[in-house]
Amino acid sequence: MSGSFLGDAFGPRGGSAGQGWPMSNILDAMEQLRAQFEQKTSGGSRMNKGDVRSAVLSLLLEQPMHGYQIIREIEERSGGTWKPSPGSVYPTLQLLTDEGLVRAEESGGRKTYSLTEEGRAAAGDETTERTAPWESAGSRDSGRMTALPKAGVELAQAAAQVARTGDKEQVAKAVEILDEARRKLYSILAQS
Repeated sequence: MSGSFLGDAFGPRGGSAGQGWPMSNILDAMEQLRAQFEQKTSGGSRMNKGDVRSAVLSLLLEQPMHGYQIIREIEERSGGTWKPSPGSVYPTLQLLTDEGLVRAEESGGRKTYSLTEEGRAAAGDETTERTAPWESAGSRDSGRMTALPKAGVELAQAAAQVARTGDKEQVAKAVEILDEARRKLYSILAQS
């Protein structure tokens, strides 16, 4: 990896005894990784306004949920490509309540939302007319667009933590693991 930003950040292999990795270089490398890999939800996978409504109805058709559960469930089902904000989910829940499609019951300081009979009919119509929003074409490629970059950033964070707090032996072991991971990743591409 010599000459790459990671190679530069982690310094020469087998540096002299007592020398640690320069912390600012590691943090710079992490920022570069984030810039290269981290995808913003406002990018290509932005969902349409009606998709929040459709997603909420689809989920509440399965079971009552509170707002945070809805957000988390959408994110999980979309493979992380779509995480609607509370600023879109809660107003949608309020609108559906005003329309008589959803009712809210407060329990333990949380509102749990469930469908009314009218809401069940509307949700049933909506789910037969189209696929769930998290199954749309934009979210099918989730491994490529979000899971891999997220894993890369998390790996860089772990490497930085070892660099900050690890002793010489731990750092050397981390370098071995990262080198092996890099080789395995390239071997995946070589197999295709």
